[in-house]
Amino acid sequence: MQSYRELVVYRKSYEMAKEINRIAKEFPEDERYGLASQIKRASTSIPLNIAEGYGKAERGKEVLRYLSMARGSSAEMEVLLSFSTDFGYISEKEYKILIARQEEIGRMLTGLMRSLREREGR
Repeated sequence: MQSYRELVVYRKSYEMAKEINRIAKEFPEDERYGLASQIKRASTSIPLNIAEGYGKAERGKEVLRYLSMARGSSAEMEVLLSFSTDFGYISEKEYKILIARQEEIGRMLTGLMRSLREREGR
């Protein structure tokens, strides 16, 4: 099994988390412990779960569990990006760019999970 650092989905999700954290700093002060905190946690959870799964990679099943959690965080990010746009914290243009990146990460996670399952013969 390769290192998580070699995975394109890890690198893309890591960069996305950095971008989301930068953007969340611009949210209103009263959202610091609300939406801004949630969106930062969800975005960082994706690369963290990928790394943790590969760090515990005694079996493919364990990796799949963590990739599943990363995929859940990816879906959560999509909703949080929608809320952020609806509340006017992210522009429509920025939303379209971010959501496209987020959807790509979600697809990549799904593909990686499928590939690992096939390798295990499931």
